[in-house]
Amino acid sequence: MLPKTSQTGHGCGRASWFGRRIALRATGVPAGGPRVISHIDHLVLTVADIEASVAFYRRALLLADSTFANGRRALHFGNQKINLQVLGMETRNRAAVGSGDLCLVTTWPLADVVAHLRGEGIEIVEGPVPKTGAVGAMTSVYFNDPDGNLVEVSSYDERSAVEPD
Repeated sequence: MLPKTSQTGHGCGRASWFGRRIALRATGVPAGGPRVISHIDHLVLTVADIEASVAFYRRALLLADSTFANGRRALHFGNQKINLQVLGMETRNRAAVGSGDLCLVTTWPLADVVAHLRGEGIEIVEGPVPKTGAVGAMTSVYFNDPDGNLVEVSSYDERSAVEPD
């Protein structure tokens, strides 16, 4: 029997503040049962110019950046990060520049996010619009980074957010 794992503190904690729960089911896995995956540690975006991307994300989303492992670059938020690579750095995947599509959750009021993005000259391509995220209803705005990756910034609606089992 696998040990019961905690879901708190791994990127979905805000939903627990609202006190409602939803049972998510994977085929053959009962709600509340153990999961192989607990959370996302990092993802990788393939970009044309790593330093230009670092500058954009620092400006657009106020992300922290770091250098690791022989000069690789990453952007940090919460307990997660986005690693950046140029085409050909990683030969084990079929990456393409500009093929990313991310949804990032904010604690800012979405109106403040929109004002910040507009103040930085970043065009909002859609939103604010209602969407459904991993833990419930959210409101999102979308923009593209310099490589065409689609970035969604979302805020959960306190009245309908739920926590997965």
